[in-house]
Amino acid sequence: MDILSALSAARLVPVVVLDDAADADALAGALVAGGLPVAEVTFRTAAAQDAIRAMAARGDILVGAGTILTVEQVDQAVAAGASYVVSPGLSRAVVERCQELGVLALPGAVTATEIQAALKFGLTTVKFFPAGTSGGAAAIAALAAPFVGVQFVPTGGVGPKNLHEYLAIPSVAAVGGSWMVPRDRVKAGDFAGITELTAQAVALAARP
Repeated sequence: MDILSALSAARLVPVVVLDDAADADALAGALVAGGLPVAEVTFRTAAAQDAIRAMAARGDILVGAGTILTVEQVDQAVAAGASYVVSPGLSRAVVERCQELGVLALPGAVTATEIQAALKFGLTTVKFFPAGTSGGAAAIAALAAPFVGVQFVPTGGVGPKNLHEYLAIPSVAAVGGSWMVPRDRVKAGDFAGITELTAQAVALAARP
């Protein structure tokens, strides 16, 4: 199964912010126990690279890097074991570096112009970010009409209350969110609580 198929099968991509790489293994364990062996570790903290390395070494969770803005960060993330790279926007240099290294690039695109640019780079899936303030599910449904075959991973402002609006759209591959991995719970070491939140999210996202 390729990376995109694995993300689509999971339907949810937990967006993780780790302040301490020492928490990475336990967090990955909590996600796996909750039935969601996927994580997007954001490069917003100094712990990101080591956290990705620790998670990838487990072998039971699909780990990607988020908030990737530069080619250097792509190199760091992939060297640590990231198998996909997520960016808030569309950077040609970042996409091309991902393609050179053979990892999936999921750049942010919320307008028709940005989607056309992504298609020009040979991409068929984009991160729709920030989803909540960019028109939400209605905007994705509208964009899906002219862009047949393009898939979206909406992230930003997605939670339990509006999750189904997004997952009901055929062109939505998966949905990114952080509600099942709250930063304060990670810091507090409440991994049992994260397992419970994850299991609830998985149940909510299950196909009817």
